[in-house]
Amino acid sequence: MNPLIRFLPMLANSKFLGRYKVWGTLLLSILAAYQLFSTTGIGSQWGVPSYDTFYQEPRDVLVTRVENASEAQQEVAEEFKTALERFKSVTSFQGGDLEQKFNTLNKAFNKSESSAQQVTHRVDAVVTATNRLLDEWRDELSEYHDANFRRKAETQFDATRAQAEKLIASMRAAEAKIEPVLGAFQDQVLFMKHNLNMQAISSLQQETALVEADVEALISEMEASIAEAESFIRELSKQ
Repeated sequence: MNPLIRFLPMLANSKFLGRYKVWGTLLLSILAAYQLFSTTGIGSQWGVPSYDTFYQEPRDVLVTRVENASEAQQEVAEEFKTALERFKSVTSFQGGDLEQKFNTLNKAFNKSESSAQQVTHRVDAVVTATNRLLDEWRDELSEYHDANFRRKAETQFDATRAQAEKLIASMRAAEAKIEPVLGAFQDQVLFMKHNLNMQAISSLQQETALVEADVEALISEMEASIAEAESFIRELSKQ
């Protein structure tokens, strides 16, 4: 969930708006505009053009969104590594406050889940920007008068489309690796929540070893996708 949405119930409270009517209205307007025109807000799901498309060329928009997606992938890789370390620390737990350990795990899981959602939003934004660039490019091919120029443009278009498809496939493959790991983390958090005892800690040890292999595979996939994004940007900048 977008963190800004969490403030909506408070802002919608009649007492809050009654006391701070002007500020409340202003904040609601800002939140609504953000959700409507941001690259990851509600508007993006409805096909509303995001704010960056109003002042950037489609090619520049795509480059920015690819960079943002790569940053999100790097962040989720770091969050999952941190979460794994938290889980491993719990499995070696020898005594103390079990509830405190649970809270640590739950916090690590929530941060990982939030980062995972950002990856999905960012990859979706890359797909939208790619389609916009290619649609505009395809339409403009018919505007060439010189056949040689048109053929060169068509060759560049085909190459860029193929590279974009490869990039998106790589990003989606990395994204697909997230859900199983996230699900495994969630299962462990829930199991510990319902069994705050040393037996629960013992049961987590074997599962954590299996999850560790999945996290390593996830990170490897993310790194491959990030490298693919860097290659795509380099090739796009040459055109």
